[in-house]
Amino acid sequence: MTILLSTLNARYTHASLGLRYLLANMGELRSQTTIQEFVIGAKTTDLVERLLAHRPRIVGFGVYIWNVEETTRVVAMLKRVAPEVTVILGGPEVSYETGEQAIAKLADYVVTGWGDVTFPKLCKDILEGPQPLMKVHAGVQPPMAEIALPYSLYSDEDIAHRTLYVEASRGCPFKCEFCLSSLDKTAWPFPLDGFLAQLENLYGRGARLFKFVDRTFNLNVKTSLKIMQFFLDKIEANPGDPVYAHFELVPDHLPEALKESIAKFPPGALQFEIGIQSFNPEVQALVSRRQDNAKAADNIRWLCEHSQTHLHVDLIAGLPGEDVASFARGFDHLVSLGAQEIQFGILKRLRGTPIIRHTGPFGMVYDPYPPYTVLATNLIDFATMQRLVRFARYWDLVANSGRFGNTTRVMLGDAPFENFMAFSDWIYTRTDATHRIALDRLARLVQEWLQLRGMDQAAAAALLASDYAGRIDGGAHGAKQTAAAAPARQVRHLAA
Repeated sequence: MTILLSTLNARYTHASLGLRYLLANMGELRSQTTIQEFVIGAKTTDLVERLLAHRPRIVGFGVYIWNVEETTRVVAMLKRVAPEVTVILGGPEVSYETGEQAIAKLADYVVTGWGDVTFPKLCKDILEGPQPLMKVHAGVQPPMAEIALPYSLYSDEDIAHRTLYVEASRGCPFKCEFCLSSLDKTAWPFPLDGFLAQLENLYGRGARLFKFVDRTFNLNVKTSLKIMQFFLDKIEANPGDPVYAHFELVPDHLPEALKESIAKFPPGALQFEIGIQSFNPEVQALVSRRQDNAKAADNIRWLCEHSQTHLHVDLIAGLPGEDVASFARGFDHLVSLGAQEIQFGILKRLRGTPIIRHTGPFGMVYDPYPPYTVLATNLIDFATMQRLVRFARYWDLVANSGRFGNTTRVMLGDAPFENFMAFSDWIYTRTDATHRIALDRLARLVQEWLQLRGMDQAAAAALLASDYAGRIDGGAHGAKQTAAAAPARQVRHLAA
């Protein structure tokens, strides 16, 4: 093969949609192009050896915030051992602030933005001439109908074992300054009939898990209804053959027609990711986020009470102008609404995003290395931000994991943020760790915490036991759970 498309995925179950788009749009070069995906954490020498086994003339890398450091090492080694191979970079991480990045200096060419048209043209020029003079090539955005859809390039192995990423549209009309989509002018839909035909083909091949990467799935409700009806038809025709679909919703836009459709889905079929980010109107205004908080809260409450959808709701700590007390009020409000998962994230300064304009006025200090997490602001010092980071990690282990549902409700009480922060601070002093805490040890620690807060040993053990299919014994060392007793993770965690 002459052209090799490669990236390092965060995990095996993630299949790169971007590489498949490039392959689908290679035109006359498609027969000379192949994909080689890897997973982060592999040895650089092994990756380079496997790349060169294809004997490529061109290698194109998809570069993202989660793989840029490892990809930089791969490119550096590749150019040392095979300098004749032309390296082209693309992806969001190298599309902005390109000139100051080490990986861009190592590569031969960089395509910024959309690569569907620009990458194949650049490859053709490299192979056939005239040789490109410029190193950085701004991606040309074609009409959506002219972009070849990539879904036939998902292999049978992908369908059987990996998350299938799909998109009915690209872009976003909103201008939230912490998000790269704020740089888009609008959202651009793909022709719906062709997209649905591709979904039909995937379903016919056995695909049952679809993750939509659209930033605003419910922006055009007529389109949303047609896509959801596609899945409803499959569920109704094959009630014993479950389908799972994940969508990202605009939180304050849920008209009655969409509610009626959502209410028809059975448990386990739908997950909605809803970005609240902050409930503070002043903070929202600072970062150019338009959101009707009352409507958003009403919609989340309705989804929790009147649908069987799994909700994953996002909050961001460290936004300019927001202190811990404000974030805590937003967190407590979300808990009261009943969402199954609250994703507690820490602000990241993604390359190219307008959030940088607040750096000086709000004392924003960011980690210079990926994922560029905020370390401190003028309202949250470094030590406090580290406490929030640990809170987020323990929240995932205890609350979002789905393993401690009944126990979590008791732990949170009537002051969720305050009570869980106290637990977070305590468990860190006991473990000095936020990762690699075995489940049985975590259960024992949770029981110990409940007892410290005044619950007797038997009651604490019984509460923990109510969260497991197996047996938890309350002994001298607290709760103990056998591995066989661990319940299945929620669908999202199986799919992630």
